Amino acid sequence: MSSPLTHFDQSGQAHMVDVGAKSITQRKATASGFISMQAQTFRLIEQGSHKKGDVLGIARIAGIMATKRTADLIPLCHPLALTHVSVNFTLDHVEHRIQCELTTQTNGQTGVEMEALTGVQVALLTIYDMCKAVDRGMLIGDVRLLHKSGGKSGEWNLPTDA
Repeated sequence: MSSPLTHFDQSGQAHMVDVGAKSITQRKATASGFISMQAQTFRLIEQGSHKKGDVLGIARIAGIMATKRTADLIPLCHPLALTHVSVNFTLDHVEHRIQCELTTQTNGQTGVEMEALTGVQVALLTIYDMCKAVDRGMLIGDVRLLHKSGGKSGEWNLPTDA
């Protein structure tokens, strides 16, 4: 019986999946997550008055850089030539949290979901790192894939009840 886990061979040993015979298609993935914090920390970020500078600008660059280094961080992940990365932040003034949504694209033989997920995590970790001196209790959560398209499996969207 074969395993649905593609990163193991017939004898159960880990291996990098052979994508050589797969078609080159446009691949796209979007992931999101949030970081919640104290109201004071939220205001520092929103007003741009944090002594370390533009927290969201630095986090955006960190998220983009992380997508490009995903194969160096995740074992068995293929290195990809990304064609586009976008990082957007939404500020929730009621919950004092920042939502990060990151989209990756490539034309290739394997998907870009791991790049999108890694980028979100690193962008949120960068916010934490820049603000930890004033708020060590920040919470990162709900990091997940929202959408993927391309390849043999086609399009997938997070169910609306998730």
